[in-house]
Amino acid sequence: MSSLRLADRADAPYYIPLGHEIDLFRACHEQRLPVMLKGPTGCGKTRFVEHMAHLLGRPLITVACHDDLSASDLTGRFLIQGNDTVWADGPLTTAVRTGAICYLDEVVESRQDTLVVIHPVTDDRRILPIEKTGELLTAAPGFQLVVSYNPGYQHALKDLKPSTRQRFVALEFDFPAPAREAEIVEHESGVPRATARALAELAVQIRRLREQGLAEGPGTRLLVSVGRLIARGIPAREACRTALAAPLTDDPDLLAAIDDLVTQTL
Repeated sequence: MSSLRLADRADAPYYIPLGHEIDLFRACHEQRLPVMLKGPTGCGKTRFVEHMAHLLGRPLITVACHDDLSASDLTGRFLIQGNDTVWADGPLTTAVRTGAICYLDEVVESRQDTLVVIHPVTDDRRILPIEKTGELLTAAPGFQLVVSYNPGYQHALKDLKPSTRQRFVALEFDFPAPAREAEIVEHESGVPRATARALAELAVQIRRLREQGLAEGPGTRLLVSVGRLIARGIPAREACRTALAAPLTDDPDLLAAIDDLVTQTL
């Protein structure tokens, strides 16, 4: 599954910098360097790419990676239309032809044999061989490959090979500091500032439950979902139960612990 959006400088996605990532990404784009975004789920990696595409004025093509993603899903395939057989570019090929930013979200979910196809476009050659058509594409100006993954959620059987990792400049992401996270939640959900601050503090407390077996703490995206429900009149505890606790775990003890934190914080 992929999507294409044309950057619009007048409607840049809301993003608060955590450090120098904007300058670093801009420098990578100017130097035609591929970028790897590393960080936990929901910390703003995708929003950052959307923001940068707008700042740079480049189209953005996003691919949600998964176990069944094949090389043909990225490069393209022949399709039958009536009595004819026609070639249809895949998202990576489209990005290479048009000079778009191609974003492979959670790239580590893809099969290793699929990822080999990206190697020629991540080095100085900047070419994409289309085996099925015999075409050898040279990347148009402005093309950039960006990938993301969550290092804390991977294991030995789900990781990028060194031959792939070392082709990228890596930018580290993490959850924002509570004050900045509250600012994001307030802006994106419309809840009052005090509620946004309480949700940010709640997230800090819940993330500490990883020591008790919680697989992953809540991302800023989950907090925004909770805030939007609260802004629509849903009671805070109900909003937290359905949009925060339930997506995080099914463990009764962890759910009870989260509920206690919600009661103490909101």
